[in-house]
This record gives sequence, structure tokens and C-alpha cells, in this order.
Amino acid sequence: MIVFPNSKINLGLRVLRKRNDGYHDLETVFYPIKLTDILEITPLTTTVKTFSIPFSKSGFVIQGDPSDNLCVKAYGMLKKDFPKLPAIQMHLHKAVPAGAGLGGGSADAAFTLVLLNKEFKLGLSQEQLLHYALKLGSDCPFFIINKPCHATGRGEQLTPIDLDLSAYKIVVVNPGIHINTGRAFLHIKPSVPERSLKEIIAQPIQRWKDELVNDFEKWVFAEHKQVVEIKDQLYINGAVFASMSGSGSTVFGIFDKGKQLELHFPEHYFVKELAN
Repeated sequence: MIVFPNSKINLGLRVLRKRNDGYHDLETVFYPIKLTDILEITPLTTTVKTFSIPFSKSGFVIQGDPSDNLCVKAYGMLKKDFPKLPAIQMHLHKAVPAGAGLGGGSADAAFTLVLLNKEFKLGLSQEQLLHYALKLGSDCPFFIINKPCHATGRGEQLTPIDLDLSAYKIVVVNPGIHINTGRAFLHIKPSVPERSLKEIIAQPIQRWKDELVNDFEKWVFAEHKQVVEIKDQLYINGAVFASMSGSGSTVFGIFDKGKQLELHFPEHYFVKELAN
């Protein structure tokens, strides 16, 4: 059983307020992109009573103990509620940079839930899958829906929107800089904007540059000049819109499909041109 968890970009990201539970209320628009990991799940003939499973990985390095991987946690969470869930082994090939603002780990976890539900006929509804996904992370519920969504709350209050960027191509650039999200939040001054991102997104894409803002950019750009240089180069090459995704450090540019690009980034940068 093989699936290809895709990633996402954030079209705008506003930090509205600090909550009493320690989280922040956000507003963003999630847009799925065709940059994918590869997840393989294989049933085992042996029985497993624990909530852990054999887990292997390849591709981009994933820090931490395998037992802490969100895919493994997704299996363990379902195993607790469905004790007859068969034993499996899992292999994850990471083609999406980790900790880059693209939601790769969240997608892997959400796709694990969906695949286990489908293959082992657990009978979970989309609403139930969303509930499980939120336990794994704030971005995970989006990948259950996996369509353009306006998001509020922690990012889990999702409203699908009519947004089609198929007339464009998306270029994703990651300089290999890890941004500590917790530290980034410390430097944000929450505020409620006058206009909703949903309203801004509804305008022609040519107008996004003036109004569509990622609140994390100001601090990340001040700390890491390489990141702002990526955005500048994307605009120099004719991007209709360019922005940092999530808390960074990935920057994406949206280009007309026929646009010929002359991008010159260091060899160690991750650069992908994606058909949309």
C-alpha cells in the first residue's frame, strides 16, 4: 500500500491573537502543491499488542526517535481505539524538506490515518478523521480535506474555497535553514487586519503582492538574509506573487506557465518547479 502525501503553501499568514491555552489564533489560506513524500505500509503476519511498529525512512533526514514520528503516532492512536488493527511495518521516503513550512510531516500523518482507515475498513468519517488529525498537529486536519481552504483558529477551522491556480506554475525554494517556530512566534506582535485573507484572495492574483502578508517574514528576513534574497530573486524573474510559506524558511513563487526562468541559487538549496 503506497500513497504520496503532498505538501502545502500558505497564501498569507496572519497571527491574530495569543490564546489562553498557549496557542495563537491564526488566519491563512492553505493551498496543496504537487511536492510529495512516499509512504508505504505493509501488513505483517505477526500480531502486535503494542502501539509501536517497525518504521524505516530514507531521503531527507528526519531528526528524532522513530517512535516519535507522526506516522507512527497516527498508527498508535488508531490502535488504541481499534485493538484489532493489524500489525504493519512502515517506510517513509522524505522528498519534502522537513521543518520547512511546507507541512510535510503533517501530510504524512494525515495520509497515514486515511490509508489505515481505507485499507482496514475502520469506517471513520471525514469528521472523525479530522478529530484524530488535530490530535497530531494543527496543520494535519488540512491534509484530510486536501483542497484549498481558508483556515482560522489554530489552523484547524477549515472552510474550502474556490481557488484554482492551474494556469500558473509554482517554484519552491528552500535554503536549508531551520526556523524555530516557537522562537518565531515570540517575535510576532499579533493584530487583527482590516481585511480578511479570504477577501484578499478573491481579488486577481496580480493584486496579492500589495496585500497578502505572512507575519513571520519580517522577523525571519531580519535574521536570515538568504531568505529575503530568495523572494527578491523570484520577483526579479517575474513572479506574479512570492512569499514565505508558514514560518519558513521555504519561499515560493507563482509564475505564468510559459515563463522561462533563470534562477541562480547555491547548489545546496532545494529548488523545485511544480506543474499545478
